[in-house]
Amino acid sequence: MNRKITAAALAALSVAGLATALAVTPSAAAKPVSDLEAAMARDLHITPEQAQQRLAKERAATSTESALRGELGPAFAGAWLDSNSILTVAVTDSAKADKVRARGAVAVPAARSEAQLDGLKNKLDGNAKAAPKSVPGWYVDLPSNTVVVLSHAGGEAAAQAWAKSSGVDGVRVTASTESPKPLIDIIGGNAYTFGSGRCSIGFPVEGGFVTAGHCGRAGTATSNPSGSVVASSFPGNDYAWVRAAAGNTPRALVNRYPGTVPVAGSQEAPVGASVCRSGSTTGWHCGTIQQKNASVTYPEGTITGLTRTNVCAEPGDSGGSWLSGDQAQGVTSGGSGNCTSGGTIYFQPVNEILQVYGLRLVVTGTPPTSTTTPPTSTTSQPPGGTWAPYVTYATGAQVTYGGVRYAAWQGHTSQPGWEPPNVPALWRRL
Repeated sequence: MNRKITAAALAALSVAGLATALAVTPSAAAKPVSDLEAAMARDLHITPEQAQQRLAKERAATSTESALRGELGPAFAGAWLDSNSILTVAVTDSAKADKVRARGAVAVPAARSEAQLDGLKNKLDGNAKAAPKSVPGWYVDLPSNTVVVLSHAGGEAAAQAWAKSSGVDGVRVTASTESPKPLIDIIGGNAYTFGSGRCSIGFPVEGGFVTAGHCGRAGTATSNPSGSVVASSFPGNDYAWVRAAAGNTPRALVNRYPGTVPVAGSQEAPVGASVCRSGSTTGWHCGTIQQKNASVTYPEGTITGLTRTNVCAEPGDSGGSWLSGDQAQGVTSGGSGNCTSGGTIYFQPVNEILQVYGLRLVVTGTPPTSTTTPPTSTTSQPPGGTWAPYVTYATGAQVTYGGVRYAAWQGHTSQPGWEPPNVPALWRRL
């Protein structure tokens, strides 16, 4: 046999070997990273691959916990994962610890079952109204097999006394600086409260929402969402804007009772157009725009510049959203009638509110943000300027976009995506 290998043959073998080395089988290829895994990597300070591994372990642990909960019965005292995603299961009956180990989990002894711990916590829940103001919350802590009561500094004795009066002994009081408050998605048409009153959210804007002026003077505190009225005008006008507290998120949505509808902009609809209203008392009702620039006199004074409709509304609907299609139109002011016999209702045009306060409407495509810093906005445009979003243009205003001149068919406040070539209903090419 000729054992000599020619250079050509060696080269061929080398290329073949290289091709084999470079080939990647589907099983060896890196898995694509999901949005969830990317967020976990960011916030847990791990790699995306570690996030994938962690999720796989957690899925297996969830299945194991569910199985052991049934197998252990009353002896089950809770389960938890440690920092390495290893499942630990507490049992009140040591004879059943082998069942835990057989499923690959770590078994630890416990004095009280999960059901007993939950029973103690339920007693505290039943006496929640009597909890001291210094107690922001309480919970079952499975690893320590105890019920924990949180307390602000100096309130520890009161916390212990309250727990004892609730029929619960042996709680662990832990110092806490928490001051919980609800965090809410700000959606048009939803209810909000101020003092003993209730109104409806008009439209989410960056930093909060707009509503009716008669729903609160400047400085008025609001709840659900928590915040405060920054500015208000009533009578004369009927609008206000509320800056929401941190953590409340404005959404480009209006409640349709049930479901929601998106808000894509604030292009003003003409007289005769269909329009729908959302409010926290009567929900979702529709009709048509009857007249614009209407004035109406309430007991408090005359309001001007309103839009008159044949849509009904009732107390508590004030401030709520008006939409034509997916375009924001205004916020409920007032009127007459009801939703049983019908009525005539007026709304305050939303574009005026945005212009006066320099606000930016939250529209579809806007990333949700819980920032409460009021936006800065140009509210007028010098003649012949370049088109820009969040600018209020008067009828006939001229702009330049992409080297082409345009004139506005009607007054409006521009939004992202409303570039002149895209909305011929608003702009005509010169």
